[in-house]
Amino acid sequence: MIHLTIVHWLVLIFFLALFILLVVISKKETRRNVFWSMVFASFLVTTTAAVFSMFVLDKYTKKGKLLAIENHRILRSEEIVFKGRVQNVGKFEIGECRLTIKMINNPVESGKLSGSQIYQPSGFGDFFKSRKENKSRPNTVKREFIVAKYLEPNEVRPFTVRMHYPPYFSKTRLIYKLHCH
Repeated sequence: MIHLTIVHWLVLIFFLALFILLVVISKKETRRNVFWSMVFASFLVTTTAAVFSMFVLDKYTKKGKLLAIENHRILRSEEIVFKGRVQNVGKFEIGECRLTIKMINNPVESGKLSGSQIYQPSGFGDFFKSRKENKSRPNTVKREFIVAKYLEPNEVRPFTVRMHYPPYFSKTRLIYKLHCH
């Protein structure tokens, strides 16, 4: 669910007033079918504009920042632990921050690309294999974690998350993406 600020409420009130104004203007139409068509069109336009406005406002009013993140592997349980801090750098309260961690196994360097890494032959028999056999060793692992809820402006909150680390990964590249709303 979206966490609404005072700006969100003002925009919703604006679009509600616009819808009411359009309905009042369409009351001048004497034909009943045209009147209801105009009301329906007004509803669609104002609702669509309000929804897009909510997403745009959410993007620009709720800003989170990943301050520090470090990781270490636990070999016994084949896990990787991420510790860090997230800060609300905006002027409004944030409802929830999600951290997406993407691990890529041995990313290819541009000069060291071989043919077997680009093309892997397949045949007619591949259609009959189960999906588990085809994806037994994925080279990309992506997980999403909720790292903070209800962050006040300028508040910093620490977090710790764990995820499985595939034992066949080597020279792993980690990509972090923080999304707050």
